[in-house]
Amino acid sequence: MSERFETGMATRRAVLGDAHVDRAEAATTPFDAPFQDFITEGAWGSVWSRPDLSRRDRSLITLALLAALGNHEEVAMHVRATANTGATPAEVREVMLHVAVYAGVPRANHALKIIKETYEQMGVEP
Repeated sequence: MSERFETGMATRRAVLGDAHVDRAEAATTPFDAPFQDFITEGAWGSVWSRPDLSRRDRSLITLALLAALGNHEEVAMHVRATANTGATPAEVREVMLHVAVYAGVPRANHALKIIKETYEQMGVEP
């Protein structure tokens, strides 16, 4: 594997946790292996590994984008990642207020529902 892949895998594990990454790796097939390599190198090895924004900041930005674009299937995963990135429930709430203003109340409202459920599962008081 490339150096960018190795960097990406280390960042991915640090943000999402070993258990999540191990499950994703175990579910990888020859069909989707190129996609998994792409996101590990491109998203995690390139963007998430850059030094100019903290993982906390990237975590908050990611949650805002997922909510704003209606990609709710990944919201819970990135809320769980806040335990590793340092983004607080209060900061996540503030980000959703921004989403409501700039991307629409229905998108933020649906994301907040997922966020509350995820925090409850994590045993975190939002």
